[in-house]
Amino acid sequence: MQTVVVYSAFSSSRLTYVLDWLLTERLQLTYTLTSNIEEATQAPFSIIYGQPLTGKVSVPAAGLLLTQNRSDISTLPPVLPNVGEWIGMPTLFAADHDDNSLPFDIFSAIFYLISRYEEYLPYSPDKHGRYPVTESILYKNNWLERPLVDEWVNSFRKLLEKTWQTGINPSAFSFTPSYDIDMAYSHAYKGFKRIIGAYIKALLKGDVEQISHRTQVLKKKITDPYDSFAWIRHQHEAGHFRPLYFILCAHRTTAFDKNIHPKHPAMIRVIKQLSKEGTVGIHPSYYATHYDQVAKEKGILHHITGKPINISRQHYIRLVLPTTYQVLMDNDITDDYSMGYGTHIGFRAGTGASFPWYDLEKDAVAPIRIHPFCFMDSTAHFDMHMDVHEAFSRLNKIADKLKETGSTLIPVFHNFSLGTDPQWLGWHSAYEQFLSEMAKA
Repeated sequence: MQTVVVYSAFSSSRLTYVLDWLLTERLQLTYTLTSNIEEATQAPFSIIYGQPLTGKVSVPAAGLLLTQNRSDISTLPPVLPNVGEWIGMPTLFAADHDDNSLPFDIFSAIFYLISRYEEYLPYSPDKHGRYPVTESILYKNNWLERPLVDEWVNSFRKLLEKTWQTGINPSAFSFTPSYDIDMAYSHAYKGFKRIIGAYIKALLKGDVEQISHRTQVLKKKITDPYDSFAWIRHQHEAGHFRPLYFILCAHRTTAFDKNIHPKHPAMIRVIKQLSKEGTVGIHPSYYATHYDQVAKEKGILHHITGKPINISRQHYIRLVLPTTYQVLMDNDITDDYSMGYGTHIGFRAGTGASFPWYDLEKDAVAPIRIHPFCFMDSTAHFDMHMDVHEAFSRLNKIADKLKETGSTLIPVFHNFSLGTDPQWLGWHSAYEQFLSEMAKA
């Protein structure tokens, strides 16, 4: 197929960012950007931005992509996109007139969601200092569990095919299992003080069953309820999956960081084994919000694995823009997997596909790639109070939408939800079935 000519009266880093991601990455097309309308008119494959033109694919321009070279993020203008509809899909930045091929500015809509523009505007953080899902336009309109950006991309591909009378290969669905290892064991290897403290708490509650269970684990008569590592490995081998493991390497225990010390022999064994099975990344501890803290934890993980550590996912999903990404980039992290919500399942950026981070502070593309997630076991179980059947039903519906749009699914699970802890009854077998289905996808 020949090069696509995109006409726009203006050029900006925001516009080229969207075109690079949409046309080059997602649709696998080559394109050139021109301000010469005649060049675009004469081209067999062209897209006209900001001006309706009969017989061509024309996209209205809402103005969001005009701004460039902004240095003061505090003056970022608030934007409330007009909501509309296109062939049954909700849209953002709906046009006032219907004389274009699309009734909305798909370029601005994509930019607004994947740049996370709304997270730079004033908001009241939740108890963990995070951007609250309730502030999101996707949540407010009940679209959170729809990969809207992926739906737009897929439908835009079909529009181009129809207009240009040529085929464009659809993107292929991909799946990668991922795990946060922030509590490798429930009872074992916790150290004398923590073990005694746990016994005292159980005694005060009169929880004889927990005391008995803990004792059997410590005497190695039964397996720790969180130790599902061998079982997980077997599932990956059966499905030929290459997983991602994000490991908490906090050097001190806090109310939010309860893993055993990363230098404990048992934890070293776990880390080394996981690094053989998949790709290991850092899971920065709750208070690791500065360069030196992340550097120290990353250094521990690198020393144990003997491998470069360049991927991450924030513990408690404590992702704050732009600070978090700046700290990660300073620590040579190239790929982050924190783009999701800790309180709700769904799409924080409207897509399951990865994208480079656009730094609104510099109005430029930054050297870190964002890999969204849309489902976390602990979120479904603890925050949304779903039973295992509802959780996997919702996960499967999301997976089906991502398959339809040729996007990516990277769910988040924990070793503790796949072990023998009674509160996670049924998750083990449901996840096995889910992986079996993903192996066929």
